[in-house]
Amino acid sequence: MSATKNKSELRQCVAELQPYFRRAAWLSLVASLLILAPSAYMLEVYDRVVNSRSHMTLAMLTLLVLAVYMVMEMLDWARGQLMHEASVALDKSLSKRVFDAIFEANLKRVSGGTTQPMNDFRTVREFLNTPVLIACMEAPVSLVFLLLIFAMSPVLGWTAMAAAVIQTFIAWLNQRSTQPPLLAANQSAMAAQQYADGSLRNAQVIESMGMLRDIHRRWMEKQREFLNLQAKASESGGAFQAASKFIQQTTSSMLLGLGAWLMLRGELNGGASMMIIASVLGGRVLAPLVQIVTQWQSVVNVRGAWERLESLLSALPLRPPSMALPPPGGSVAVESVVAMAPGTQITILKGVAFALQPGEVLAVVGPSASGKTTLARLLVGLWPAAVGKVRLDGVDVFAWNKAELGPHIGYLPQGVELFDGTLAENIARFGDVDQTRVEAAARAVGLHDMIMELPKGYDSPVGREGAMLSGGQRQRVGLARAIYGNPVFVVLDEPNSSLDEAGDAALASAITQLKSRGTTFVIMTHRTSVLAVADKMLILQEGQNRAFGPRDEVLAALAKANAPQQPNNKPVTTVPVVAS
Repeated sequence: MSATKNKSELRQCVAELQPYFRRAAWLSLVASLLILAPSAYMLEVYDRVVNSRSHMTLAMLTLLVLAVYMVMEMLDWARGQLMHEASVALDKSLSKRVFDAIFEANLKRVSGGTTQPMNDFRTVREFLNTPVLIACMEAPVSLVFLLLIFAMSPVLGWTAMAAAVIQTFIAWLNQRSTQPPLLAANQSAMAAQQYADGSLRNAQVIESMGMLRDIHRRWMEKQREFLNLQAKASESGGAFQAASKFIQQTTSSMLLGLGAWLMLRGELNGGASMMIIASVLGGRVLAPLVQIVTQWQSVVNVRGAWERLESLLSALPLRPPSMALPPPGGSVAVESVVAMAPGTQITILKGVAFALQPGEVLAVVGPSASGKTTLARLLVGLWPAAVGKVRLDGVDVFAWNKAELGPHIGYLPQGVELFDGTLAENIARFGDVDQTRVEAAARAVGLHDMIMELPKGYDSPVGREGAMLSGGQRQRVGLARAIYGNPVFVVLDEPNSSLDEAGDAALASAITQLKSRGTTFVIMTHRTSVLAVADKMLILQEGQNRAFGPRDEVLAALAKANAPQQPNNKPVTTVPVVAS
């Protein structure tokens, strides 16, 4: 296996940015060498200008050093542009993948199904243009400066090298002492943020039952933990930063003093001016290390973000492209499925099996926690089955490309989710809004007249999570979205839980209308009003089929099972499973 195949997705994407890094490194090399221009200017002024008292020489040297400054600024700007382009390229290559991984993690209920990976990706992307990375690019130039110091005098060279070793040791100590509390502080900060987000989502419950004080107290406990860990890391980091700067300043002065001593002994190569140059070069040798120590928190942050992103992407690998399939016709087959919620080992569905032909309507009834919602999620391919398959026209629904299958499927979850946008956009599933089809879907569920009474009609915003609408209105918008475009298979989970009598009638009319066009329906319900339009009926109890078959036969079996006991006091047998 090649080395490329062994790399993680994140490493491969960063490896593709090498052309940007190489060009930025060359610019850093040139800019770092040009930074010696002020020292050269100072020496030339003291030597040539003061001795010759030439105004022309001073003017030419000044113009030359100004030109060098301009070149340095242009190189710095170009390097910044390169790294910005690198961050944009990384965003283009990986942002959609990260978003899809977050979405999949949320569906599978595994870690990473929050907005934190997006924050981690932003941290990695923004690190490409931080002083730490620039300092790493400038580090090779420090070796050049060190060699120049050795050329002046081995004593100065070894002194500068010793200072560099001490700086490296300080950087290691800084990493060892600050990384654990910084990582813990970051995790604590994420926990506090997630707790605050969850509290805000339940603001009405908190306010109505006077829970704010206790919720705030618990949030403050998490916040204090984060602040204490951050303070601990800051104290350690501040001490090492001070030590690092002290070594840099001391080294410059020490090299200057040693240079003067060597000059007096006649052991300094290049003359008296070299002691000043050695002092300047010594500071430049240590500058990248000082920058890394000073900005170490950003290194810890990006390392933690990198590890979390790699863990997420490796846990949810990219799905291989699937072969395009023809549009489904609406035949549904559930093959003895056994299912559990992702991330748990508790079996919810136990051998559920049934089949539907195009245009049939199945009503699924049963007590709470009988597995109706789990079955709904399996039918539309949100959750996989541990055993068995759910097939639509013979194809495994879970494995079917959802971007390809989605337009042919309608789904209304038990908790209706609307998105910030207009009514038309929500009904049209945020695709291209076909106004004719949007209005047809709204009319089918009895929503059109209500929408037309609004000042902006179909362009009215629904607000965050549909906050501008009532519960019944949200449910009707969700129903209109589910049947938008005349899908061939529709799954409705408690579609009339928030509907009034008129809404029930509109729902029954919409089901009848689409059924006549060949749409297959599976409806999870506690209310009997939907049974009037059902062809078949499935009774779930404790995750198992208790009865399945034509509606009237199942209802007759239920009535027989619930009839009073016979005079001989023999108990009535349990509800049989009725074959279709």
